[in-house]
Amino acid sequence: MASVDEDNDARPSDDRDLVDGQLPMTARQEHFSLAFTRMVAYVAGCAVKTHDTDYEGVDITITSSADYKRFWGAEFDLQLKCTTQQQYLADTHMAWPMKTKPYRKLIRPRRYTPAYLGVLLLPEDADKWLSVDEDRLITESRMYWQAASAFDEDDGTQLTKTVHLPRKNLFDGSQLLAIMRTIGDDEGGLR
Repeated sequence: MASVDEDNDARPSDDRDLVDGQLPMTARQEHFSLAFTRMVAYVAGCAVKTHDTDYEGVDITITSSADYKRFWGAEFDLQLKCTTQQQYLADTHMAWPMKTKPYRKLIRPRRYTPAYLGVLLLPEDADKWLSVDEDRLITESRMYWQAASAFDEDDGTQLTKTVHLPRKNLFDGSQLLAIMRTIGDDEGGLR
């Protein structure tokens, strides 16, 4: 049986998150970040693998079918986050607080597949997330990324860890292909 708010609101407690009777904002953000990432990946000619759970701290895996110097079919795991909190954005980076458990999963040193973090920053006004007309599809959102290998080791003393995603790491097609080339060529760098 659904719970009822103490103020005699007859809506089930799960409906309190519903802004307009539709999906809660957190679910909208989650799905929008997946859709945004898919659009960028597909435009770059990459594919997306989904995971049934995110137990390993991975939301999706992005793959390439290109033949690089060392590997064919480079891929990387991507943990996605989404926010409307503009205060995380500084002049040179986005500062993102992560809980310790997902942070540890992301930075595991013996990962077979390289891991990355992507944080999508949306406007606070959901009406500005996406605009569509006959000529274009426009979003005022942008995603910043960083390789997990660039993050510090966890010393186990903190409940949260703040990571910095450089503003120059804007997730678009050319940067996605550069990530794939770094992984596929295996010539060092962040992977």
